[in-house]
Amino acid sequence: MRVCVSATSGSLDSQVDPRFGRCQYFVIVDSETMQFEAIPNSSAGAMSGAGIQAAQTIANKGVKVLITGNIGPNAYQVLSSAGIEILTGASGTVREAVESFKNGKLRDAATGPTAAAHSGVSPGMGGGMGMGQGMGSGRGMGMGRGMGRGMGLAAQPPAPQAPPASKEQEIQMLNDQMKGLQQQLEQIKKRMQELGKD
Repeated sequence: MRVCVSATSGSLDSQVDPRFGRCQYFVIVDSETMQFEAIPNSSAGAMSGAGIQAAQTIANKGVKVLITGNIGPNAYQVLSSAGIEILTGASGTVREAVESFKNGKLRDAATGPTAAAHSGVSPGMGGGMGMGQGMGSGRGMGMGRGMGRGMGLAAQPPAPQAPPASKEQEIQMLNDQMKGLQQQLEQIKKRMQELGKD
């Protein structure tokens, strides 16, 4: 069976990368023979849509099972639509993760994504869910409450995404993105109210 593991580099002895959409490599392993193919994740540095692009890459490789640490809602939707089983909570090396899969020791993400929706890249300080102020004044458009003042990226236009397999999948992805943006807007409004700026 073709099993994909999100990894930090391209070998069976690489560490599992807990971030599916932004992992450095996908190591696709034949679970019977342990022969493998390593594919660099071309969407790891994407400004937005990394999970969706990564999921499409995996779906196009005939993978039946994905093993990773966490999975976001957009990638989860694409992989589920492609009939790929998603197993989360993996750690250690790629080889150990495949062995854990064969022994039934990984969590099935059938109940849904294990990571929150987010967009964009906020390297260093300025993004995230910390205790400072995150948005505005050149501090990026993260989910507010960053740890720094001025180290995030300014808002960037979304990176072009690979076309989905069907019209229905594109509609679903757009609906998912719309829900994520609505949640971000609600969090921004809430934070503004907390700051007394109705």
